[in-house]
Amino acid sequence: MDAAYLPALSALAGSGHRRDGLLRDHWLTQHSQERATLLVQDRARREALYGEFIREASTLFGDAFRHDLDDPAKLVSLYAIVNKIRLFGEPETLREAERVMQRIGETYFAPNKDLAAFADIRHASDLDPLCAFSTVCRRELAIARR
Repeated sequence: MDAAYLPALSALAGSGHRRDGLLRDHWLTQHSQERATLLVQDRARREALYGEFIREASTLFGDAFRHDLDDPAKLVSLYAIVNKIRLFGEPETLREAERVMQRIGETYFAPNKDLAAFADIRHASDLDPLCAFSTVCRRELAIARR
């Protein structure tokens, strides 16, 4: 090989190596950004799901407090939400959601309560079935934020 070709070949090899490094860096940056976007979307989906669960469970608990379960179809929406939590939530969050759902069922079949019992709801743990669920959700979402 002619010695005059060596500098030209070295320059070509060096530019190819730099190009490979730039492509790798671009791919890593793109991958990191996509992953961060997916994590933010996942957290937002869980926030919305847990909020939906809290709204539905609160409505049903209030109804169960004063009424018997005259139509089991009332529980279908809550059951569907719990199954979504089963898909996207952490095991501890699912356990608490299932406890809330069971508690609502028990309340429907318990004797109806007087509305005056709600006056001291802050101090009556039996009147706040969502407290543990909310705490677990807050912990899970705080971890997801990191």
